[in-house]
Amino acid sequence: MALKPTIYKFRISLSNMDRHHYDNLNLIVAKHPSETEQRMMARILAFCIEAQEGLALTKGLSEIDEPDIWLKQPNDEIEHWIEIGEPDVEPVKKATRLASNVKVYSFNTKSEVWWQQSESKFKQLNAHFYRFNWQHICILTELIERTMDMSVTISDQSAYIATSLGECEIPWDELQSA
Repeated sequence: MALKPTIYKFRISLSNMDRHHYDNLNLIVAKHPSETEQRMMARILAFCIEAQEGLALTKGLSEIDEPDIWLKQPNDEIEHWIEIGEPDVEPVKKATRLASNVKVYSFNTKSEVWWQQSESKFKQLNAHFYRFNWQHICILTELIERTMDMSVTISDQSAYIATSLGECEIPWDELQSA
């Protein structure tokens, strides 16, 4: 019998000071059985950073031909393609042909090695790359509840997150801008 996803519900009060975007988000996230809590929270954080009308979480790990997050136009063209993790060059290259704006948010312990090994190939692509701090992502996962309220304030490449279980800050680095 196949394992089923675990459902999480996030009520997020979002203040993105850099983009002057303020919103209340209600996200229902299906965490794939093979997905770690760290990856799920990196998805939520990337969603908050990129938040805008029409942005959506996709099936993620359940669908290999889709990004983790996207924004589609009414004619079904993909405007934003957002990946979480450390993808190979070919999927990112394919994404740049399918979407006008491609972003990758890496987050784990192998992120630095991944970037060093692939940077020269990624430099040839019209894509943005960012890296979340792994230790801070781990601290964020300690605050997870299946149903939770979060306050997320984004300013100067950092997200300040407050929950009923505590607070943390998640900084990120820009590795490459398109």
